[in-house]
Amino acid sequence: MAKRRTNGEGTIRRRKNGRWECTIMDGFQSNGKRKYKSFYGDTQAEVKKKMQAYCRAKEAGLLSGMDYSFPEWADIWYDSHLDNIKPTTQESYKYTLCLLKNGFSRRKLAEIKAYDVEQLLKKLRREGRSDSCLAHCRGMLFQIFNKAEANDLIPKNPVRFAEKMRKGPPRRKEAFTAEEVQLLMDNLPENQIGWSIRLMLGTGMRTQELLALEPRHIAEDGSTITIEQAVVMEKGTAKIGTPKSFDSYRCIPVPENVRYCAKHGIDYTDETQDGRIVISCCTQEQYLLFTIKNNGPEISRQKAEESLQRPGKRYGIYNIQERIDLYYGGECGLTAGVDESGYTYFTVKILKTCTNSA
Repeated sequence: MAKRRTNGEGTIRRRKNGRWECTIMDGFQSNGKRKYKSFYGDTQAEVKKKMQAYCRAKEAGLLSGMDYSFPEWADIWYDSHLDNIKPTTQESYKYTLCLLKNGFSRRKLAEIKAYDVEQLLKKLRREGRSDSCLAHCRGMLFQIFNKAEANDLIPKNPVRFAEKMRKGPPRRKEAFTAEEVQLLMDNLPENQIGWSIRLMLGTGMRTQELLALEPRHIAEDGSTITIEQAVVMEKGTAKIGTPKSFDSYRCIPVPENVRYCAKHGIDYTDETQDGRIVISCCTQEQYLLFTIKNNGPEISRQKAEESLQRPGKRYGIYNIQERIDLYYGGECGLTAGVDESGYTYFTVKILKTCTNSA
């Protein structure tokens, strides 16, 4: 009768080639599946001895780099290094780590040499990776192998001996010409999108800095903007955080031609100031004048006047102007503009009496 195996002894079987194999469960993979390790020898006693030696070494923390695959050790390094990584850059680290793990796949840690590091980086370049990406990959590889060397898992860091790659030909940077910038300024719409783009073109602000602006960051006359925060991404969620670098904390002078965008173009509401609509009425000879004005986002006088002369897609200001002209004649109608306080106003001028019943 065969002797019953004790717990932890593993599965021992004889292979077709006559050698013996001992297989044990060695923890779990990152996806939750069981991970197995096998030992081989000419006799049952030999494979059992190898298995027991491995288990003792594992319990004592004396495993060598030969027992770690690169992806396994890379995950261990990342977990231990996580506290030193800003939440905003963790996704970038994960992306680079994924490239390296896919590149070395199931290679054993101690089997990777300087030549292998060089070949991986060359492969990434052939795939179209940028010089910046290659630099991040090499830097992360150095840290991963450096930690393995410090823990006596490998005799030396192969990245230290790998030749550095030459940078590829510089890529031509695309930038707007002065003529293109002026063309944009002239044709952008007078709305939140248009004001925001004008402000970035005029000041050099980053998009994430613009999105984080609050009323307290903008001077009352729109002449300066103080940058002290920015929108950052943490695990796919947008949050208000610190600017990109220490030098990004700055006070930006705003050109005069886009100051109205700083004052009114960014749709933030000052909770201490309520929106106001002022309606007034007066007589002027045979006419009645009704004026409606508000302290909402300011538009230029030119745009206000253009709205009276251009038909809209639906019933709008132009249609009102047309109807007044039909009822009261050409002397009556609408006028528009912006007063000294920044209020946008429309004035309706009609006759005191109307004999036209059309």
